[in-house]
This record gives sequence, structure tokens and C-alpha cells, in this order.
Amino acid sequence: MYISINSEKTGANLKSLFKSNGYSVRDIQSVMGFENPQSIYKWLSGRSLPSLDNLVILSKVLHTTIEDILVIDGDVVFFIRNNLR
Repeated sequence: MYISINSEKTGANLKSLFKSNGYSVRDIQSVMGFENPQSIYKWLSGRSLPSLDNLVILSKVLHTTIEDILVIDGDVVFFIRNNLR
């Protein structure tokens, strides 16, 4: 099965997490050390995803895990072979 990160739903999730934690885009921009908020707006619109480094920072700032920030489409299926020895 194919899995992927849904960037649009992840953006909506980030928007919700910002709101529930009382942060504006400008607040996040300041914490992240960005000169302008364009990258953040791209995340929120689903046009791009935060880098791994930025996801770590966001997870700390938003008091959550990276797994709770990202919205995954699909499912992971594990196959076990009975004949492996």
C-alpha cells in the first residue's frame, strides 16, 4: 500500500494547532527566525511542508509530536512471511 503526507490536511492541522495554542503566523515566524512569513503561509495552504528541522521546532512550540502535526494518507501494512528462518 502507498502512503503519503497529505500537505493540504497537514496545513489545516497546523492552522488549527496555531489557533489552539494562541499563536499567529507572525508569532511562529518570530520563533522560527524567518525574515518573512511566506514559508509558513505555504505550509498552511498545503503548497509545501515544513522541513524535518522545522517540524521538530514546531512540535516543541505547539506541545505535540511530529506525528500529530502530519496528516498521513494510506496505511502501513506489514507482511510477515511464515517461512523465514
